[in-house]
This record gives sequence, structure tokens and C-alpha cells, in this order.
Amino acid sequence: MSQRKRHTPEFKLKAVIEVLKGEKTASQIAGELQVHPMMLSQWKSHFLENGADIFKKSSKRKSSSHVHLEETALFEQIGRLKVENEWYKKKLGSFQ
Repeated sequence: MSQRKRHTPEFKLKAVIEVLKGEKTASQIAGELQVHPMMLSQWKSHFLENGADIFKKSSKRKSSSHVHLEETALFEQIGRLKVENEWYKKKLGSFQ
């Protein structure tokens, strides 16, 4: 029993670009990349249908890793501000 091979989006994009160049047939490229020609055809169709979305401006398009980094930085900042706030409360309490 064979396992399904998972290909990265980068791999799929490179394969589709090779097909679109037209220098080799899809069957030749599929043989070189060790994927089924129908898979290349599906990737190409998907790219042609959704390729324009790459150029759309959207605030939702931020990568999840970028959002995670921003979130982490904000939580760190909140923690520092809480510590500072507690420190100021202690110092202010000693003057009263």
C-alpha cells in the first residue's frame, strides 16, 4: 500500500510554471517530477482559476506566522506594562 505524497505549494507552483512555459510536454514534466500528469493538469487548472487572487490587496492575506509573531510581541508588551504598573503602584504606595 502506497502513501499519498504531499507536495508543497512551492513545488506545485514550480511545476505549473514549467508546464506553462511550454518547453516540454506535461507528460515529460510529470515524469521528471514523479507526479501523475492528471495531477499537473489539476494544479494548472487551479492556478489559472485562482492565480489572480495573488495580486489582490487584502488585510486578511497576512500569513498566519506573521500574525502569530505580532500577537506574541503584543503579549510580551502587555506583560512588561503590567510589571511596570505594579512597580509604580508599590512606589506610589510608599509615598502616601
